[in-house]
Amino acid sequence: MKGKPDILCIGSVLWDVIGRAASHMRQGSDVPGRITRLPGGVAMNIAMTLARFGMEPTLLTAIGRDPEGDELVAACARMGLRTGHIYRSEDLPTDRYMAVEGANGLIAAIADANSLEAAGEKILRPLTSGPLGTASAPFDGYIALDGNLTLRLLEDIARSPAFAAADLRVAPASPGKAERLLPFLNHARATLYVNLEEAGLLCQTTFATSGEAANALLARGALRVLVTDGGRSASEGCADGLITQTPPEVLVTRVTGAGDTFMAAHIAAEADGSDRETALSRALHAAASYVSGETPL
Repeated sequence: MKGKPDILCIGSVLWDVIGRAASHMRQGSDVPGRITRLPGGVAMNIAMTLARFGMEPTLLTAIGRDPEGDELVAACARMGLRTGHIYRSEDLPTDRYMAVEGANGLIAAIADANSLEAAGEKILRPLTSGPLGTASAPFDGYIALDGNLTLRLLEDIARSPAFAAADLRVAPASPGKAERLLPFLNHARATLYVNLEEAGLLCQTTFATSGEAANALLARGALRVLVTDGGRSASEGCADGLITQTPPEVLVTRVTGAGDTFMAAHIAAEADGSDRETALSRALHAAASYVSGETPL
């Protein structure tokens, strides 16, 4: 095993319980389908995709010392993810996410990340007090950070000297948690990954296109942003200008985890030396492959 991690993935690692139906659904629908349980959570989804692209992510998260937690940690290790710095709680259960998807997309979801929130700064100790880094010798590689952490902890991270040298890549986890990214809106080292709705929540307005949203976030002080809009467009904006691309057209068979796949593929492409246009294209093709079902779970 290498010494310095390729990337740290900080946030939710849990069990996804997802019901999928081939028919359109609405509130109150009761239809046949399939129910699966698999490792998930934003940090986990990002780490799994990074591993498929040849990187070796290190997980910083909270997982219970219950049977579900033992099974989850073992699954992470089998995928090539580093699990040695995970905070294992004696009294907090392993978190879960539950979603229902129909042919018309995500119907509803509940993310139970209460144990991660309760663990708080304990998950960061390897990064703030060694061996991964300290305030006086901060980690200077990629960090993927998700908005399932509490707003207070995210505010602390934005100010912490232990994160001052990192290349921070930040995602909100869901529209309901988009405003937790506000501490990073004016951050000097943070790249934000959001969808069109999340961009609107951060700017307290609505946008018609990903390009419009990206420009608005930059105007509000963001260093760099990537904004997706489903199958319509995606834009990457920074001081060097705005680029926009359209994803490949595919038959959508699943949606949970698509944004995380996009983010991870983009990070992996840049880590491999890709330029902005190529990195965005690779991320869009990876996300399209994922939602079409071509990428295995």
